[in-house]
Amino acid sequence: MSTISPEATNALNVKDPSLYNEDLAPVPKEKRNWNWINYTTVWMGMVHNIVAYETAGSLLGLGMSVWQALATVIIANIILIIVMWLNSVAGAKYGLPFPVLVRASFGYNGAHFPILIRAFVAIFWFAVQAYAGSMAVGAVLGALIPGWNSLSAFNILGMGLNEAIAVALFWILHAYIISHGMERVKFFELWAGPLVIVLGLGLVVWAIFVSRGLGPLFEEPSTLSGGEFWGIFWVSVTGLVGTWATLILNIPDFTRFSRSQRDQVIGQAIGLPGTAILFAIMSIITTSGTVIAFGEPIWNPVELLQRFDNPIVLILGAFALLIATLSVNVAANVVSPAYDLVNLLPQKLTFVRAGLISIVVAIFFMPWLWFDNAGTIFNVLGAIGGALGPVAGIMVADFYFVRKGNYDLDSFYKKDGIYAYKNGWNPKALIALGIGLLASFIGLIIPALQQLYTYSWFLGIGAGFVSYLLLMRTSSSGQEAEIEKAPPTVN
Repeated sequence: MSTISPEATNALNVKDPSLYNEDLAPVPKEKRNWNWINYTTVWMGMVHNIVAYETAGSLLGLGMSVWQALATVIIANIILIIVMWLNSVAGAKYGLPFPVLVRASFGYNGAHFPILIRAFVAIFWFAVQAYAGSMAVGAVLGALIPGWNSLSAFNILGMGLNEAIAVALFWILHAYIISHGMERVKFFELWAGPLVIVLGLGLVVWAIFVSRGLGPLFEEPSTLSGGEFWGIFWVSVTGLVGTWATLILNIPDFTRFSRSQRDQVIGQAIGLPGTAILFAIMSIITTSGTVIAFGEPIWNPVELLQRFDNPIVLILGAFALLIATLSVNVAANVVSPAYDLVNLLPQKLTFVRAGLISIVVAIFFMPWLWFDNAGTIFNVLGAIGGALGPVAGIMVADFYFVRKGNYDLDSFYKKDGIYAYKNGWNPKALIALGIGLLASFIGLIIPALQQLYTYSWFLGIGAGFVSYLLLMRTSSSGQEAEIEKAPPTVN
């Protein structure tokens, strides 16, 4: 009977240094300590932010009634949690982040392409959120420092000097939090999310007071005809899904720390559709109240706080908004590109270094030049969803239908494993990605099909899923569609 020598056994488990470092390694069982409360509060911290508030409130600015806006938010969040759950399982099962898991479908070299798309979008989204939060910083400083607003006479890169200082200060706050790694992120999210609920409830009470009850808020009619409503409805659903398109992909970056599948499933169920819908209701009711109080919908919460002309209300409210935006930005838009950049240069970058690089790169998107517009927000969100939808479809198809829910753990870190494909590239995944991107953006390319862009995320995820599955099922190589055995135990 032959035996395998210790040297041969070690050779089988050798990890290529260009594919492996501590941040990309499976999280050991003893360090998977996030429970359902952690996932609930992380999502609370992420959904309670200025952009999410504006996105929900701006539905009224687009002409929807309160009931139509609520239905739009609820449907979008039901779709979101289903896709989020589907892509969460592998992270919790293997303790692996998105940049490693995506190697199974694209190959270790091919994976760089979707990773770079996702990193680009996350850094862009960080810039948007950070600028929104910097407005709260500026509002606080304006209430505390005489002559603060006069600094706007000095222009820097299209901003007033006061605005530029607020942006710089808020960027520095992000750097401080991320410099302490994922444990600091976990601690910060634990209390940041619930804090914003207090502000939201306060604004809801105000809206009910000025409207003399909930009735007038819900009686405001829609200004949209039937055809107009359905067009805006699908654009809005796609935009709301696009808000979390990056998280759909990189949710394994969080579920890799889960104690169990049950913890991440329950925590996300409460945290995403539950608190997201609650926060949207707060935003929509408050924005509806502004129509009654001021004669126009005000969906920018900083502008609303300034309308109260009360420095104490402004400072407390802006502080809550600042914490909320820090919370979502660190969790959703720094963690993901940090892991992405580490994957590109595992021998040179750590999670913290990569996170700080992401923050610096984000400045070059200059969101202050184009931000405050409801139509622009939904167009940008639709483009984000369209770009990332095909990758999500490919990952879901690969894990559940090609791999039957099982990955070979060692092969993620080898250049001669079953995910090597052709020199690290899986042409079929790249073709599927191209088909998915074409489906997402064909409405922009061909004017006659412009209406299809309304459904960009849905078309992208569907086309990516179907085309990848068909290409892999008709593969001539048995290795590419190999159904793997149970993975080795992670120690």
